[in-house]
Amino acid sequence: MAQPSTARRQRRLALSDIRFLIITGLSGAGKSTAMRVFEDLGFFCVDNLPPALLPKFAELCLQSDGNIRQAALAIDVRGGEFFDDLFSALRQLEDMGFDYEIVFLDSSDDVLVRRFEETRRKHPLSQTGGVLESIKEERQRLEAVKERADKIIDTSVLSVKELRTELLETYVRGRQEGTITVSVVSFGYKYGIPLDADLVFDVRFLPNPHYQESLRPLPGQSEAVRRFVLEQPATREFMARLTEMMDYLLPQFVTEGKAHLTVALGCTGGKHRSVVLADELAEHLQRKGYNVSVRHRDMGKE
Repeated sequence: MAQPSTARRQRRLALSDIRFLIITGLSGAGKSTAMRVFEDLGFFCVDNLPPALLPKFAELCLQSDGNIRQAALAIDVRGGEFFDDLFSALRQLEDMGFDYEIVFLDSSDDVLVRRFEETRRKHPLSQTGGVLESIKEERQRLEAVKERADKIIDTSVLSVKELRTELLETYVRGRQEGTITVSVVSFGYKYGIPLDADLVFDVRFLPNPHYQESLRPLPGQSEAVRRFVLEQPATREFMARLTEMMDYLLPQFVTEGKAHLTVALGCTGGKHRSVVLADELAEHLQRKGYNVSVRHRDMGKE
């Protein structure tokens, strides 16, 4: 992922008079839901703002006599050719001294196709091609924006309630407590790597409870499975190295200005080993005083 400029890192560490959140991502990934959440949180929300108007909007906020202290702006490909002006507009914001955060909502192609089919809505880029072709074109157009994102949220398996919780924990609880927010996710490689992961650890090399007949039907959070996984010498060494690395990395991310980090641990099916280790890592980070949430993406899948 591309690193922010030194100037932008310095601005992140300073207190901003006005808070800007730029909500972008793939059509059908949940931007409308996110905007409703931020509206409920008291943000001044503007949907489908042409990027070229970002600096003008910032000036209006300065002239609002303090009435606009935080704003959420949805920007996506519906802006057509204006979307190409986004990076230029962001540079102008930086030159004006405004800090901002980019929230990128993503989802897998098959889920997006299903959502468009269920709602019977037309994809913004759809002309004569099908929905899948439009999604792939949009993903390509947004690749550079995703690289600049401060927070990527994969909504493929999130309900509306879960997306709301993710946003609240990131932009309310984490900001109030003034430290980095860490999301720990367990997953199964057979279902794909989480799209929003910043760090991914493959734990398939560890002994697998699946091959123990008595343990196979049990969930990863059962005491028997936990004991089997954690008593393995390889597990103990791996967790010692992992926690040591996280203890080193997180303060570096905080210094750099990163507010959110998603750590994903994957095993074959996402039911046993990754579940146990995700819980262990989350407990370790909580003891260190970090804001931590844990989610077991694939534990309930067949």
